[in-house]
Amino acid sequence: MILRPNLVDLKNIGYYLGKIIIGLALTMCLPFLLGLSCGEINPALDFLIGIEVAFIFGLVLCKLCYTENDLSWAQGMIVVSLAWLAATVLGAIPLYLSGHWQSFLDAAFDAMSGFATTGLALVQDLDHMSFAHNFWRHFIMFIGGQGIVIVALSLFVKGMSGAFKMYVGEARDERIMPNIIDTSRFIWLVSITFLVLGTFALGITGVLNGMKPGNAFFHGACIFMAAFDTGGFAPQSQSILYYHSMVYELITVVIMILGAINFKLHYHVWMGNRKEIWKNIETTVLFIAVTVTLIITAVGLDRAGVYPTAIMLFRKGFYQLISGHTGTGFQTIYPAQFVNEWNHLALTGVICAMALGGAVCSTTGAIKMLRLGITLKALIEDIKRIILPEKAIVLQKFHHIKTIFLEDKQARSALLITLCYLVLYGFGALVGMFFGYPFVESLFESTSAAANVGLSCGITAVAMPAALKLTYIFQMWAGRLEFMSVFVLAGFVVAAIKGK
Repeated sequence: MILRPNLVDLKNIGYYLGKIIIGLALTMCLPFLLGLSCGEINPALDFLIGIEVAFIFGLVLCKLCYTENDLSWAQGMIVVSLAWLAATVLGAIPLYLSGHWQSFLDAAFDAMSGFATTGLALVQDLDHMSFAHNFWRHFIMFIGGQGIVIVALSLFVKGMSGAFKMYVGEARDERIMPNIIDTSRFIWLVSITFLVLGTFALGITGVLNGMKPGNAFFHGACIFMAAFDTGGFAPQSQSILYYHSMVYELITVVIMILGAINFKLHYHVWMGNRKEIWKNIETTVLFIAVTVTLIITAVGLDRAGVYPTAIMLFRKGFYQLISGHTGTGFQTIYPAQFVNEWNHLALTGVICAMALGGAVCSTTGAIKMLRLGITLKALIEDIKRIILPEKAIVLQKFHHIKTIFLEDKQARSALLITLCYLVLYGFGALVGMFFGYPFVESLFESTSAAANVGLSCGITAVAMPAALKLTYIFQMWAGRLEFMSVFVLAGFVVAAIKGK
């Protein structure tokens, strides 16, 4: 028998959701102040409206649903799922008011793309957007990369007794520090430290390339936030191609790789345990995966004869590959070039890279390297059990911060999430083909959306069907949260309708 949610469940969910929404409202103050400082009055008013709507909504939820009860596991998952949907709607308000999106659905698409650190975009006339709105596009990637719940935990320490349950619901199940609040603060420490260093490096490079200092450092900050949080938005419509700088591209490659690394690994490296980089199963599998997908892509491009020199192959081939593998989505080619110049073998290499992703507890999406490593270890263990005598004891272990003996539940969990991603990739591809797009291009765009990457072969456009936009929004949402909290929300809705 399914039990229908009661008033206590609704109050717990509403109260914690309200606190997260208030945290989101506070983040809008930054683009509001930036707009005022730049003399952008109308953009500042757009954010003032967004702040007011979010504050009112959050305060009403907190007042109506006030409770001192702790969250259950299911309630924590539901809060996270709803928080990302609420952030999408509320975060889209100032975007839509800017006039750079043709509909609120388009603005919500970009808001979800930003928070989910995807990078697919429907914005119009990006090159003439205000500083405030352009900053907000990238800042929501910074928020989404760390996690909306991480923002809430940082801003609202008191009363967040269900912290770990929401932290896990946001597709992070590894504590870096003994306390979740300390964990969230360390994640912000890493991010802000790299933000300062990355912005400086990109800003100086921009100045040396002839950009005005103000623009150079603004672009540097935006590009860093999108690169480290593996998002893919850029201040200009040409993405990284706009800068025409190999140095700029090399810096972004380093930042993308840093963003694709587990925050727990960052912590151990910061504490002086640099050997962990080479011993960790995730970095080992990532190196192998990048090598294999790069070979596939390079062979495809060689057969296509598109890039005759090694430098061109690096800047056009390897860059797209590493951008896809880290889940970033920066491009140094135009979307149409994927279709018109690359062959299907090269596209397959990038699709595989996007589908696999980076490390767990990082800013990337997709299947992730730890799950791939565990799956391979489980396969090796089963092969050994078949080959060795029946009485032989077979134990498989792997190193992830510490040496861990492989258990069936770990392999089952890794395979389950992997299967969910594969189904999600296929679902989006089928929807794309339903609307008349070719299979390879549909699979490419679907994988990019579901794996929170942002590379596009041209399907993502204002003119695409609204149903396809909604499909990609769902894929970005489910892929970013890694399904479990989405499944719990679906079960909650079913229980509310059919429960007794």
